[in-house]
Amino acid sequence: MIPVTILTGFLGSGKTTMLAHMLRQPAFSRTAVLINEFGEVGLDHDLVAASEESFVELSTGCLCCKVRGDLAATLADLIVRRDAGTVMAFERVVIETSGLADPAPILHALMTDNVLAERFTLAGVVSTVDALHGATALDREPIAVKQVAVADRLVLTKADLVASDDDALAQRIRALNPAAPIVVAQHGHIDPAYLADAGLHGRRWQDGDLLAWLRGEEATAAIERHDVEVQTYAIVRDAPIHAVALTLFLEALAEHVGSGLLRLKGLVSVVEHPEQPAVIHGVHHVFYPLDWLDRWPSADRRSRLVLIVRKIPRGWVEALLAAIEAEVAETRVLPRGDAVKPR
Repeated sequence: MIPVTILTGFLGSGKTTMLAHMLRQPAFSRTAVLINEFGEVGLDHDLVAASEESFVELSTGCLCCKVRGDLAATLADLIVRRDAGTVMAFERVVIETSGLADPAPILHALMTDNVLAERFTLAGVVSTVDALHGATALDREPIAVKQVAVADRLVLTKADLVASDDDALAQRIRALNPAAPIVVAQHGHIDPAYLADAGLHGRRWQDGDLLAWLRGEEATAAIERHDVEVQTYAIVRDAPIHAVALTLFLEALAEHVGSGLLRLKGLVSVVEHPEQPAVIHGVHHVFYPLDWLDRWPSADRRSRLVLIVRKIPRGWVEALLAAIEAEVAETRVLPRGDAVKPR
């Protein structure tokens, strides 16, 4: 499986500078970079080695490709060329979005296209935030808020240009997305491993990584909230959840509040499979197929659902889950549990 990293961030937040640095690192020497238009990406001139149609070979051994219309079609074409040997055998893909782009449709394409799912797996979403102008963007641009909210990892750029050591911006983005670790880029440079694997679906989960990915049940009340429409909270259940209740719950969220569900991550104890916790990952109305672990990563076997939402009250989500659990318990309708059986 070829990992795909989505690199997002608002206009001028330093995505391209960071990407150009990454492409010079050995860990990224066989990377395919997908962009909307090559001219929009200010990769250093000395990176460009040759060009053919929409494909640009880079002197670092990487490949750059502009998206022609549909992303899924571009990825499918890219894998055909890779298999035919007409482009280099890239080992990972980085999709750099434009500064005004919503990353959710890209996530949806990777999560729902069965053909792509046979060859590609989502490695995660990395979002850049400009230390100079990031606060202004978050104040004025809803898309900048969303780019932060859906990220698995956050990079604070241009911090070297800010004279003050005030960490108000870091606190603000941490309030928007407490589950995503934050790293400060030094002149656009970060550890390549930070981009290489943000720890999502399809990976071999490590215990510490999984718990860090789920981080978000920690209290955020102590952080002053600026973006009251976007909230992060965790739903925790001590008792295991029936498989059919989990299925109905996710279906109800997708159908009724999908537009406001920016991100959902979860580790769930399922009644029918107590020794194999299920990993849940959703964006808006689209959910990945459940990822079943061989064992629990710690002694804590509670179900934990971490939600980043816009205008979805926590009490409503808790009431929905409780109502579905009660209905399932009353009717004892369990056959649909087969839909979430470990593979």
